[in-house]
Amino acid sequence: MFNGKMIKKNGKFSFVDDKSRLGYQIFIDKVTEGQMVDMYIDITDNKHSGAQLKKVHACIRELAKESGYTFEEMKILVKKQSGLCIEAEGILECKSFAECSKDEISLAIEACIEIGTVYNISFPE
Repeated sequence: MFNGKMIKKNGKFSFVDDKSRLGYQIFIDKVTEGQMVDMYIDITDNKHSGAQLKKVHACIRELAKESGYTFEEMKILVKKQSGLCIEAEGILECKSFAECSKDEISLAIEACIEIGTVYNISFPE
């Protein structure tokens, strides 16, 4: 999986930093000849991007598959670890990813990466 940032300058897209360029190159190197890839491109604003939302859900799905938890159970674990849940009077309230800021979704992706180490899963950052 590749998730990076680009900027349009003089009518062409270029990477905003070396980390994005390197991540792209690593991804391309892993693609075998004739293999198809799924691509999603979105315009960035202050809210989370569609790519972030897609990435966090893909990570949760992979964690659930490897851990034996259901998708919903793993989503709650990720939200708890990333600080998106509060418990009051025995009731757990978790923020929807759709309502999260970029920073909050980034925390959830980071929580997926941390949980992944327990199951020997390596997600690209």
